[in-house]
Amino acid sequence: QVELVESGGGLVQAGGSLRLSCAARRSTFTTDDIGWYRQVPGKQRELVAFTYKHGAEIYGPFVEGRFIIARDNSKNTVYLQMNRLKSEDTGVYYCAPSQDGPWGQGTQVTVSS
Repeated sequence: QVELVESGGGLVQAGGSLRLSCAARRSTFTTDDIGWYRQVPGKQRELVAFTYKHGAEIYGPFVEGRFIIARDNSKNTVYLQMNRLKSEDTGVYYCAPSQDGPWGQGTQVTVSS
């Protein structure tokens, strides 16, 4: 099973951007489906974006064209570019191969209004 490590979170003003990174510690990364999920205060963990190994992508309905998921197989990394951030995007962001995890430490994203 692939081990994933998230990074790139931080504090940003509303309207700003962040790029999250999900680094996989396995050389067969290109065969993995990988998703970004988030836990925002008061809500259950939800899907943000998902990239399938065959190239398809899906996004949560709240993304509304603001985020882009991209993978760099040469670096065993999946990125989440987040633009036009809103205060309601504040939460802990995780990457995982499915909605069942496994879950790492995540990376905190805080958007100030």
